[in-house]
Amino acid sequence: MADPKGFLKHNRREQELQTPQQRLQHFQEFVEHTNAEHSQEQASRCMDCGIPFCHSGCPLGNLIPDFNDAVYREDWKRAFQLLSQTNNFPEFTGRICPAPCEASCVLGLHSEAVTIEQIEKSIIETAFAQGWVKAQNPVKRRAPKV
Repeated sequence: MADPKGFLKHNRREQELQTPQQRLQHFQEFVEHTNAEHSQEQASRCMDCGIPFCHSGCPLGNLIPDFNDAVYREDWKRAFQLLSQTNNFPEFTGRICPAPCEASCVLGLHSEAVTIEQIEKSIIETAFAQGWVKAQNPVKRRAPKV
């Protein structure tokens, strides 16, 4: 399980947000993408807590400690496989989910919870970048109607 003392070594670090002035210049995401090292550091904070309450906090039942461990060990493909077992649309949930898993994180009892939502987003973004998942175009397109 990740780094047994990772939660003692590293503090929670959120993703950086663009300033409102920067956001006005485009219609893209305003959350800055993190690098692999940032995600690995945050994944190392996942404790070997015995009973991972984050499972029950996640409405999808994501295998959170398992994919955190895979990210920490730089096994991104395994992390993607684990995430795909329970989540059909991690590219959406990694962005819009209110993250009840983080509220259920045992580390949150005495410190700040693991950045589970950000790690999930990093996994799926890596999967798209590596070509492990591709967008599927419809077989037949219909004329647009309103």
